[in-house]
Amino acid sequence: MSLADHKKNQQSLEARIYGLIDRMTIAEKIGQMSQVNIERNAITDQLSADLQNGHIGSVLNVIDVDLVNEMQRIAVEESRLGIPLLVGRDVIHGFKTVLPIPLGQAATFNPDIVRASARGAAEEAAACGVNWTFAPMIDISRDARWGRIAESFGEDPHLTNEMGIAMVRGFQDDDLAAPGSIAACAKHFVGYGASESGRDYSTTNIPENELHNVYMKPFKALTDAGVMTVMTSFSDLNGVPATGNEALLRGVLRGEWEFDGLVVSDYNSVIELTVHGLTENDKEAACQAVTAGVDMEMASNSYRVNLEDLVAEGRIATEMLDEMVANILRVKMRLGLFDNPYTDPTQYGRPASEALLETAKVAALQSVVLLQNRGNVLPLAAERLDSIAVIGPLADAPYEQLGTWIFDGDPELSVTGVGGIRDLVGASVDVRFAPALQTSRSRETDAFGEALRLVADSDVVVLFLGEEAILSGEAHCRADISLPGAQAELVRRVRELGKPVIAVILAGRPLVLSDIVDEVDAILYAWHPGAMGGAAIADLLFGAEAPSGKLPATFPRMVGQIPIYYNQKNTGKPGRASEITMIDDIELQAPQTSLGMTAFHLDAGVLPLFPFGHGLSYTEFKYENIELSANAIAPGDTLTISAEVTNVGEVAADEVVQLYVRDLVANVTRPVRELKAFRRVRIDPGQTITVDFVLHTDDLAFFGRDNRLIVEPGTFHVWIGGSSEADLREAFRVV
Repeated sequence: MSLADHKKNQQSLEARIYGLIDRMTIAEKIGQMSQVNIERNAITDQLSADLQNGHIGSVLNVIDVDLVNEMQRIAVEESRLGIPLLVGRDVIHGFKTVLPIPLGQAATFNPDIVRASARGAAEEAAACGVNWTFAPMIDISRDARWGRIAESFGEDPHLTNEMGIAMVRGFQDDDLAAPGSIAACAKHFVGYGASESGRDYSTTNIPENELHNVYMKPFKALTDAGVMTVMTSFSDLNGVPATGNEALLRGVLRGEWEFDGLVVSDYNSVIELTVHGLTENDKEAACQAVTAGVDMEMASNSYRVNLEDLVAEGRIATEMLDEMVANILRVKMRLGLFDNPYTDPTQYGRPASEALLETAKVAALQSVVLLQNRGNVLPLAAERLDSIAVIGPLADAPYEQLGTWIFDGDPELSVTGVGGIRDLVGASVDVRFAPALQTSRSRETDAFGEALRLVADSDVVVLFLGEEAILSGEAHCRADISLPGAQAELVRRVRELGKPVIAVILAGRPLVLSDIVDEVDAILYAWHPGAMGGAAIADLLFGAEAPSGKLPATFPRMVGQIPIYYNQKNTGKPGRASEITMIDDIELQAPQTSLGMTAFHLDAGVLPLFPFGHGLSYTEFKYENIELSANAIAPGDTLTISAEVTNVGEVAADEVVQLYVRDLVANVTRPVRELKAFRRVRIDPGQTITVDFVLHTDDLAFFGRDNRLIVEPGTFHVWIGGSSEADLREAFRVV
């Protein structure tokens, strides 16, 4: 479409929107701004009347296609203006077919599989009448105690940008009005991931410069990419809850970024402004939220009860309501709901199609991270094994492997760990299973005996450990993120039997693994891998595929290191890698001094247990010969950075090649490294490939002291490697 045609279409759309608004009563406008949670799977008399009177703009949590179509019929055919409904549902990492949690999807470092996963989920949801999802969650998450880190793409803004854009494109596709497309929602604007102590809904205090340079970046990227809706955060941000924050919503989102989609509150977050202490009552909360720029209220009804009075009192201008209703109608028109509000389920295939299950398996395969592999105990060779002991409470847990926030997921589709292993080895290997613990939280060790007997009589043991799905997600935060229950004791008891021990960890967050890391030979970190997790894990255990996932979040040695993330600042006294666990070496009555001291914990050192971007394979990759297309570039120019990557092992495998940059001197301190690009590549044994990255000076921009985006001249270091600890480095200048 030409630019002229696009402008003409946009003008026609706006004329249609405002022509409709001109015909609306105040009550009908407020109706469009109200989303109602449907608690009963039925249309009550009151609901029917509200739909007929145009008092509802959106419904929440209805997935019965017949019920959705009937509600749409009433809204379109029996109301005065015939405005269709937005039908919202949390489609976070799958619908009927559950894919890896978003944090696991981030570990793939593969936007293509994220987009395909979202597309499959959108089609399954759309077949039930859903046309709006509240995903992706793009909160930067640097605290693994926070339960909702499971829904995030981790700690890095660039990785979050790329994964978030891919998910939006999967949900919305190229044609938002086409069957199978649903509106995406960037949430939670903004800073929610920085909740104090990793405690959900807690206060967030984020310096303005950090807010712009870290937490806002993914939201800007997704609004530029065309996300249709944005959700406000529950949390208080620097003293003003986001749902009542005019500077954020009207100032940044609408003013600076020119976002023209729909802003929705989080569930009840409008009336929670009063709980926060920002407003005196629900009426004042509604006034504050509308003034701030929240177009639609989710679940609570303060708009429906109070806005008409607020308009009559002159506290809310009708022109303001008109703009907000226009934002809502714009999304509905772009979805094509005015042309076709109904869902024909025969247009869609059956859920859990072979294609989507294969996508789920590939996503799980690429999400699993091989954290360690001492003595190359992996992959296992089935032809050399007579028996294998599969032990642990999560080895055969169809529901738990699906992870958090799976309202509509079908556990019947799950291939569990023990099931996947049995399917792969068939009758050739005796697969012996014992859960040992009733749940991951169990402290009772009575069942250890049976498990240990199986281990003693087996060639190798695979321990499925971690945390159940309910231990992560919204409002499920943990102060102690080590393995819960008696799992560490189970590992120690198994280790005493002298068999090769492989740990497969299923979890919704990075866990502290210091209690077991020296007690196991290999660790496969599988997150909550979704329906096809067991099949993927089996392929990885036996070498049908090589692990290729990379960590999207840093793993601490102990919880006291949190927040710990790779893109930290250098400080005036930077810590050294050699400074690890010095507390036992300190003499009694040693003199206190600051001379030579650095920023580290006496009992943990400065390094994490596993760094961002880390992930091993069944082969090794050698990086060398980093080259730059120029040693200096001017603002507006690009620089090509390349390196040779060689597979020096005997197995074909994927490697995620990562590019990091450091701005050495700036008018505000900059991180020691920042991920700027990555690429997943397949490399055969003995093969050398050259991987090129093109870096524009815009990629080096940051918000300076005045919180304006700038590119400064100066020297930059650049690394290419397989993790954030890459050591192949060059330098260039911006002049």
